[in-house]
Amino acid sequence: ETSIRGEFGGLGIEVGTEEGYVKVVSPIDDTPASRAGIMSGDLITQVDDEAIQGMTLDQAVNRMKGPANSKTRLKIIRKDVDKPIDIAITREIIRIRPVRYRTEGGDIGYIRITSFNDQTTDELRKAIGEISKDIPSDRLAGYVIDLRNNPGGLLDQAVSVTSSLMPRGEVVSIRGRSPGETQRFTGRGGDLTKGKPLMVLINGGSASASEIVAGALHDHKRATLIGTRSFGK
Repeated sequence: ETSIRGEFGGLGIEVGTEEGYVKVVSPIDDTPASRAGIMSGDLITQVDDEAIQGMTLDQAVNRMKGPANSKTRLKIIRKDVDKPIDIAITREIIRIRPVRYRTEGGDIGYIRITSFNDQTTDELRKAIGEISKDIPSDRLAGYVIDLRNNPGGLLDQAVSVTSSLMPRGEVVSIRGRSPGETQRFTGRGGDLTKGKPLMVLINGGSASASEIVAGALHDHKRATLIGTRSFGK
């Protein structure tokens, strides 16, 4: 609920659990965590010298949250690094801005989607509209959709974002043991990019809704995926 509202006090990391540790899914852009160098895949073992192994995820997250300008220390285990890493961070009010965009080289629209919250599809439409104003259609070579370190969010936003980037087709389906449990989510929003080539960037921090968007665009041969294996939600 907090992340969907788009504002909270803390460090700016999306986390899950793995083998009793808190695992970083991804740092959020332009937050204390991303500036401190926290990376996708890091395991957090201590908060302010208190071991968090065995705590519930909510308990561990509450240890990391706190008022703006308060300080905290994390101990982190990182793959291929021999010793634990100590990181000191000052908390801030975290405002999640889901979409950023710019033009590149005079002929490419770059759109970074950092999360799927209530505003994501509207912000995407705005970004495509602004890029279309800046680059005439005959010069626009295509779009780069950057989903790296995007930990996901709302399913309906994943469907509507995908729907905004391809003419039509099934985005994702849920299949249960009985036919009555089957749900299909189909995109009918129309391609706002008017068929321009799409490149989608993903990495190990691209999870959940990001994987739905990337997978659907790839399956429908609407986009080329570039990057590394995604998180695997």
